[in-house]
Amino acid sequence: MVLDLVVIGLAITLGPLHNSAFILLLSSRRGVRKGLAFMVSWLANLVAVIAVVVLLTGGQPPARHSAPSTAAIDLKLAIGLALVLYGAYRHHRPPRPHGPPRWTARIDDASAVTAAGLAWLLQPWALVGAGAASAVDADLSTLTAWLALIGYCLLATLSLIVMELYVVRAPAVANARLNALRTWLEQHQEQLVVTLSLLLGLWLTARSIAELLS
Repeated sequence: MVLDLVVIGLAITLGPLHNSAFILLLSSRRGVRKGLAFMVSWLANLVAVIAVVVLLTGGQPPARHSAPSTAAIDLKLAIGLALVLYGAYRHHRPPRPHGPPRWTARIDDASAVTAAGLAWLLQPWALVGAGAASAVDADLSTLTAWLALIGYCLLATLSLIVMELYVVRAPAVANARLNALRTWLEQHQEQLVVTLSLLLGLWLTARSIAELLS
């Protein structure tokens, strides 16, 4: 469980779409406030999903090869296969010219509530679902499980935390460098999406098959 949560959390935090959007928010008027709202909403979504899983399991992992355990593994396998197919599709489809989303033109007028809602929309829910399926095995009677779940939520939010703190500490330098990073992310967005989808998809598929056969 712990290794799966680390891999999934890392894949979430490296996603180019929400990081580009977050940088745009930070560079807008009252950007720190909007960035904080986005970050808190993002983290709250992750915590809420994990909380639901814990409530359903009662903090105790289901018995090995039981129906709930097999269902969680099947879910991870389905998500893994879907990510592999999606990555392959994105890799082989013809390149499409695309400009910035329409909402970016109104970013300066966006409220903190809008920023929080944007975090919900940009959350990679398939990956969050894979994290939830992995959290089914958490045994909350152990400190390791608590640390793993907390660490997963923080790791999946790490890029946002780092950028928010950077802008607070050195706004002028941070905005220049983060905007350069956003340009790079937009230029390499397709490659990043394909790479992350394929790598995480293959990982989840292999791990799930191994768990089903063991």
